[in-house]
Amino acid sequence: MTEKNSIRGKKSRAAGGRFELKVRGELEKDGWIVDKWTNNVDLETKELIKAKRKFNPFSKILGIGTGFPDFIVFKHTKDKNYEIIGVEVKANGWLDKTEKEKCKFLLDKKIFSRILIAKRGKERGKTEYINFKEKYKD
Repeated sequence: MTEKNSIRGKKSRAAGGRFELKVRGELEKDGWIVDKWTNNVDLETKELIKAKRKFNPFSKILGIGTGFPDFIVFKHTKDKNYEIIGVEVKANGWLDKTEKEKCKFLLDKKIFSRILIAKRGKERGKTEYINFKEKYKD
């Protein structure tokens, strides 16, 4: 049973990585400047910290950019300013409790003007972008 779960985990991690690359490509095509966000939120101390690498001491580094949200994207606006938003990529579009708390912290501290959740659309090959504030009106 654990071998099947291991295979399933590898496939789902690969599918998530492919979806993340697709979202990044779509945002860049729409004129956004996209970069991997390498910071995270420490909910105990309520501060922004550098994201730690996921590491398996017996084999290799599992992931370099493990920040939350996945991407920082910005675009030049008409009045010589930039709109800076965070994008979290989730295939199903749902955030867990800690992710919701991190989003609220980032918005309250005005680190991002808004946070979008990128999820797979109902039609094949489509991506939906959901505004965090509109979905979770707490």
